[in-house]
Amino acid sequence: MNMRSIVTAAVLLSFGIALPQLADAQPQLPRKAPELTIAEPSGHSTLLSSYRGKVVVIAFINTGCPHCQHQCEMMTQLYKETKASGVQMLAVAFNDNAAALVPAFVRDFQVGFPVGSAMLDTFVNFMGFSFLDRPVVPQVVVIDRKGMIRAQSPPQGDANLQDAAFLKNLIGTLAKEGATTTTSKASPKTSSNLH
Repeated sequence: MNMRSIVTAAVLLSFGIALPQLADAQPQLPRKAPELTIAEPSGHSTLLSSYRGKVVVIAFINTGCPHCQHQCEMMTQLYKETKASGVQMLAVAFNDNAAALVPAFVRDFQVGFPVGSAMLDTFVNFMGFSFLDRPVVPQVVVIDRKGMIRAQSPPQGDANLQDAAFLKNLIGTLAKEGATTTTSKASPKTSSNLH
């Protein structure tokens, strides 16, 4: 943790503001994936829990970030190769005006899986980060069939989770594991509540 983070934490604590965790702290893994509502460009919202029984890879992105664009192109190729084995790719943009920018992002980078948007605080809470962290993008999360986060980027990112061969091996291993629930759902649940 850098000196600025320590001073900020000390000031907040002196005012009686509790910090759920200090900056640069990585949540314990595996851990249960919190619910996430992904606002889709169509106006519908999809709940992460609707994909229970599948291995889910989520990329939290900024639509203007070249690394995020590359991540989504790479994940599109992996999705083509792995979706038959019960893998679901998703991306969630959390940059300013993301909801309006997602349709052009999907078109321009030929993303072949659902891309939605969420607020910055939704992303921070889902990842288990502190608001003192300054995360880089893309941030990648891999969730097993039981709804447990098995891998996620730390705030400073993870080159392995941006590497196609590493990610393919990881999701292949997780796809072979069993799930506690059946996957008899024909389509994901949606919610009209946008978060």
